[in-house]
Amino acid sequence: MSVLEPIRHPEKFKALGLTLPAGVLLYGPPGCGKTLLAKAIANESGANFISIKGPELLDKYVGESERAVRLVFERARASSPCVVFFDELDSLVPKRGMDSGGGGVSERVVNQLLTEMDGLDSRRSVFVIAATNRPELIDPAMMRPGRLDKLLYVPLPTPEDRISILTALSASIKIGEDVDMQKIGASDRAAGYSGADCAALLREAGLAVIKENVVPDDEEEPETAVELFIHNRHFDEAFKSVMPSVSTKDQRRYDRIRDRMASARTRTVAENEGAADAGATEDTAIKQEGIHENEDAEMQPKKDPDKSG
Repeated sequence: MSVLEPIRHPEKFKALGLTLPAGVLLYGPPGCGKTLLAKAIANESGANFISIKGPELLDKYVGESERAVRLVFERARASSPCVVFFDELDSLVPKRGMDSGGGGVSERVVNQLLTEMDGLDSRRSVFVIAATNRPELIDPAMMRPGRLDKLLYVPLPTPEDRISILTALSASIKIGEDVDMQKIGASDRAAGYSGADCAALLREAGLAVIKENVVPDDEEEPETAVELFIHNRHFDEAFKSVMPSVSTKDQRRYDRIRDRMASARTRTVAENEGAADAGATEDTAIKQEGIHENEDAEMQPKKDPDKSG
């Protein structure tokens, strides 16, 4: 709801005098549906959707990459309300100073994208959603308040999620009566599967059916086509070849990244609040110092002009 609200009801923010949020960063392991989530947000909000893969905007010629970024936002403003989705953001806006041998293209793109993100008045109902598998590589300036200041971790699916994914993906597939999709989704063999892995499992099970029904060259094709279904034995075969694309080691790494980013965000908020408190304390101290100076001046004995000289 918090992601959808500024897209669906920007007038509420304006009525309260609040600045519209600029965007959100989806991060987490690959194959967990970050792109689908971005499309779902745009669809649910009724906004137009522009999808960009980070590397698509990079050009070796000076000025072309920055121009490409400007054109994306011009298109978005022309079709607002609009959600602009940047996939593989880490390739588009890596930390400045990491562009070895790139002629400074990445740094110029980072600066151009920051300029567009900061152009609040000209964005006109343009909301940015970005996705990455490597959030630690992104330039920190992109995640400051007013830019991609909402960070959402998209984890690997739970057993219940896997059941839902497999059920949805198999809705149009012929599944045998002996198959219990709940058992398959909750199976230990599917532990660590991403959404993409679930899709691969169904695909491999389907291929097992096809292989099973291949007619040898020295035999004739049956006159009546055999109706094919995916059965449990086909899933057993598929499990042998479909391994989790995210290793246990990588899962732990993503958990650490999530904790680190959450900690950094909490620290930033605390520092901002501390700076505000320090500023208020400093202002109070200055005012009090001024009051004391005035009091001291008033307490000093005044010289009698007749006795001077």
